[in-house]
Amino acid sequence: MSKESIKNNIRTLRFFNNEMTQQQLADKVGVTRQTIVAIEKGNYSPSLELAFKIAIAFNKPLEEVFSYHQEKSG
Repeated sequence: MSKESIKNNIRTLRFFNNEMTQQQLADKVGVTRQTIVAIEKGNYSPSLELAFKIAIAFNKPLEEVFSYHQEKSG
């Protein structure tokens, strides 16, 4: 079996983007602050559309915001 996860750099990107708040990012991409919190913590994987909106909000390619990891076990 393998464990899959999507990692993100949203918190870091917010910090280097004039210390953007979670609410400011949420407003830019059209979701609630709670959704941004859940994505940052890794508790929620955004839709592809939302992932692109977040990347665009930071003016970064998708790969600089999100990364996919697969860990093999056994």
